[in-house]
Amino acid sequence: MIRRKLPVAVLGATGAVGQTFVRLLAAHPWFELQELAASERSAGRRYGDAAHWIDGDPPRGIAERCVVPCTPEHVQSPVVFSALDSSVAGEVELAFARAGRFVLSNARNHRMEPDVPLLIPEVNPEHLALLDRQRRERGWEGAIVTNGNCAVIVIAMALAPLHQRFGVRQVFVTTMQAVSGAGYPGVPSLDILGNVIPFIAGEEEKIAPETCKFLGRVTDGVLHPAQIAVSAQVTRVPVQHGHTVSLAVALERRASQRDVFAAFAEWRGAPQARELPSAPERPLILHDAVDRPQPRRDADAGGGMSVTVGAVRADSILDVRLVATGHNTVRGAAGASVLNAELLVAQGVIPAT
Repeated sequence: MIRRKLPVAVLGATGAVGQTFVRLLAAHPWFELQELAASERSAGRRYGDAAHWIDGDPPRGIAERCVVPCTPEHVQSPVVFSALDSSVAGEVELAFARAGRFVLSNARNHRMEPDVPLLIPEVNPEHLALLDRQRRERGWEGAIVTNGNCAVIVIAMALAPLHQRFGVRQVFVTTMQAVSGAGYPGVPSLDILGNVIPFIAGEEEKIAPETCKFLGRVTDGVLHPAQIAVSAQVTRVPVQHGHTVSLAVALERRASQRDVFAAFAEWRGAPQARELPSAPERPLILHDAVDRPQPRRDADAGGGMSVTVGAVRADSILDVRLVATGHNTVRGAAGASVLNAELLVAQGVIPAT
């Protein structure tokens, strides 16, 4: 499929999610990391000096590269991965799409727009049909495709097997979100060590609409969100990587515990995603141990791209209870965007060179 690697760029390359993009793209089989772009204060500097590398060292040869500004004039790659903060991402991403670039965004700015796919390749690849409408109505050759909030991706992947087989009617969710989700330097140590913080600014209001958009359907270019009532409480916990969610779920159709276990055990996700380079062999891993999943033991499953589900049992008020864990900066952020780009290439949306 790929005769030579596609040039790609990372916008916001110096931040925590940007660094994860750099790590995942440095030796990617389909993509060639051509440009590292960041804010004006970093542009023109050596990447190794501009980026405070959080885990280990930058990939070989990356530290010596020069950081360029986040403009279409300075970034020539046809595919750009945006790790920009939402305070600046909106207009910058629009500028790249107008310039004919394919924008794979981790920011929240465009996620809920009706013509922008909010994508998990294993869950809703058919939502790429929204791009025809996006290009027609906006009059551009480029495109914007988004991945979801880091906790919502875990929630949507955990719910997908249940919604596809039985229908989901109601969800009560409590998140336990890792500190790396706050970026660097993140949450002050004296606030989080030995503590749980029952508030994360801007997080709670994303959970219901993004979950319903992920699990919705597209008909004739129109998105119909899933009709699921979602009640959410978010918390920040003293864990480095791995968002954990506790879910209580009401189903549309009654299902035995055996049926629910089978739904999780048999789910492999949409076939369009199965041969993509970043796709894990098992996007959803069902654990039968009573004390799993745990972020320390399960966040890196599938190279950080698998979501682990466990503690599945009947609920005394609704139908099913379960716990799910996924790596928030890989499956929940940079890895999600890379997988989305791979799907666009595999489906012929991004021309293979």
